[in-house]
Amino acid sequence: MSYDGLFIHGLIQELNACLAGGRISKVQQPYDQEILLTVRSNRKNYKLLLAVTPQAPRVQLTNHQYSVPDTPPNFCMFLRKHIDGGKIIDFSQYENDRIIIISIESKNELGISEPYKLIIEVMGRRSNILVLNQDGKIADLITKIDISQNRFRTLLPGATYHLPPQGDKVNPFTINPNEYKLKADAKEIQKTFMGFGKDSAAELAQRLTESQNKGTTFTAFLNDFNQPKPTLSQNDGQVIATAFPYYTLGGMQTSYESFSQLLDDYYEKKALFSRVNQVSEQISQVVAQRIKHNHRKLANLKQDMEKSKQAEDYQIKGEILTTYLFQVEKGMTSVQLPNYYANNKLIDIALDPLLEPSQNAQKYFQRYRKLNTAKQHIKEQSQIAQAELDYLESVKDQIEIAEPNELEDIRQELIREGYIKQQKHNHHKRKKPLKPRQYQTSLGNTILVGRNNTQNDELTTRRAKKNHYWFHVKDIPGSHVILETDQPSDEEIIEAATYAAYFSKYRQANNVPVDYTQVKHVKKTNGAKPGLVNYFEQKTVFVSPDAHLLA
Repeated sequence: MSYDGLFIHGLIQELNACLAGGRISKVQQPYDQEILLTVRSNRKNYKLLLAVTPQAPRVQLTNHQYSVPDTPPNFCMFLRKHIDGGKIIDFSQYENDRIIIISIESKNELGISEPYKLIIEVMGRRSNILVLNQDGKIADLITKIDISQNRFRTLLPGATYHLPPQGDKVNPFTINPNEYKLKADAKEIQKTFMGFGKDSAAELAQRLTESQNKGTTFTAFLNDFNQPKPTLSQNDGQVIATAFPYYTLGGMQTSYESFSQLLDDYYEKKALFSRVNQVSEQISQVVAQRIKHNHRKLANLKQDMEKSKQAEDYQIKGEILTTYLFQVEKGMTSVQLPNYYANNKLIDIALDPLLEPSQNAQKYFQRYRKLNTAKQHIKEQSQIAQAELDYLESVKDQIEIAEPNELEDIRQELIREGYIKQQKHNHHKRKKPLKPRQYQTSLGNTILVGRNNTQNDELTTRRAKKNHYWFHVKDIPGSHVILETDQPSDEEIIEAATYAAYFSKYRQANNVPVDYTQVKHVKKTNGAKPGLVNYFEQKTVFVSPDAHLLA
């Protein structure tokens, strides 16, 4: 996200409007690197979050609920002693850097006023929260850093506070842009001016590219941070929070009344996307491994099947030996005999010299029976492996086209089928599975679309009536689609078939074949994996998937 110096510039205005003049009524530390201040201001309680986690350092007002440990950490105890009950004078920002300063007027045990500054350095993995006394010395801080960890400055209680190295960058709000040779180059902007994150620099660079007067454009861009319109942009699975709409981000953009609402929603969505990606990666990896395993198994079974084809050869040799036993003697290593299955052409038959002729014949029959039995087993195993492969391929396709909120149901299905182990100590309340997708035909009849294989089974074998119509893309994995009528029009058949094509791996294709038949002609074999059925009496139509139907 663009929680850069420019974003903070806009945020400071909101924090001052809400909290300046307010009093700190509670200090909590829900996590190691997060402080939660409850501030009473304008007859209202606000929760101010100071977070310096490497993944999400920030300062914001929040409406989220936090649980706190029974025993507060030392830093929390220090804050309670020195700033609890203190008055917030104001919020400020050092230059245009990612350094937020909260000026607090507190009273000590003797009732004497003591000024403190709460410094929040929002700098990725180097983020920190420090308390400075009136002499500018560090009274305490959440993360202690000595000279061996940072050669530029020591961050320990009692040390004089020094700002992080600033380099040659300048504060963009304090310069005359006409005195600078402004370039429409994002990297050059970041190199020259303080507080420009990657997204902000790219946005300004684009505006400068399109501008006739770069100085005016530069000033107008900065002025937008004085009149912010907090915005969340969502595009290609990414969410980015900005102080106002960035045209370079594109995608769906949502405006918020405050930075607080924006940041709460942003981190909630970010957590959701993180969870979605985690679930997607987990189930995709499991499915890919099992698909690979079944491909390997089928290849091995195919080789075994080739070997089993020798069974007939062993049977023929056993029968020929039995017929011509009088021409075979013990001690022979081989014999040539007429093959009456091949116009009496001579056939070479290997013999065990230690066995009687009849025993050699029985040995060939034993080999025949063994391979013949193996052949049946191989055939059965091949059918099982192929059925599992078909099922896994369908799950793979469902993962690829699933909406974020559908992945958890797919994961639960894989748990039930034994592909993923159920966590023993998972105390999170399980949400109810999603309902099937539901649409209406042009004539008002209902179309139901399964979201996963478990739901496909539910729709086809339990919910749909026997005279309803069932649709499925031909010969490849896809959703079961039910058209709830026994007399569909030609137009409705095309509509239902289009949904079946869209919710398959052929979503981007044209002229997709879709089979349809009445539900009574769809049968599920006992023991078959979820979603796998046999059907007959079907007809086929060709359609092109159309995303506009979903609108």
